Amino acid sequence: MKQPGGDVDPVLRLVGVSDAPIDASVHEAAVDHVRAGARVLFCGVVREHDHGRGVVELEYQGHPSAEQVLTEIATEFAAEPGVLALAVSHRVGVLQVGDVALVAAVATAHRREAFDVCGRLVEEVKARLPIWKRQVFTDGTDEWVNCP
Repeated sequence: MKQPGGDVDPVLRLVGVSDAPIDASVHEAAVDHVRAGARVLFCGVVREHDHGRGVVELEYQGHPSAEQVLTEIATEFAAEPGVLALAVSHRVGVLQVGDVALVAAVATAHRREAFDVCGRLVEEVKARLPIWKRQVFTDGTDEWVNCP
């Protein structure tokens, strides 16, 4: 994960794709802003089931362009009027049940706006980020899903 350089809008505080665990508190702190009346934090967590089947683990594999694409998405949302600060990261590698796979944090002046932006950001990441997910089930089978 990296903090964007000086040529990136200062609203964009943190963006990354990494095989290291994601610390949600770092993302929440990254969007701290004196003008913010709301900070919304979303954590996408590996759950123990999918469509009635038990899940043992997930494996995320990212295209080499994944961090660049995530930065582009984040930059688009950071440029929206009212967004004061934004941070977003996605994990790759093998994750266990309970591990955090995606974190998005947004600060705005008002709660409704923060919830809206964060929700749309998460959906856009899921739609465009070139990361593929392999689910391993309790019966020993696996499947690849959510390939953009």
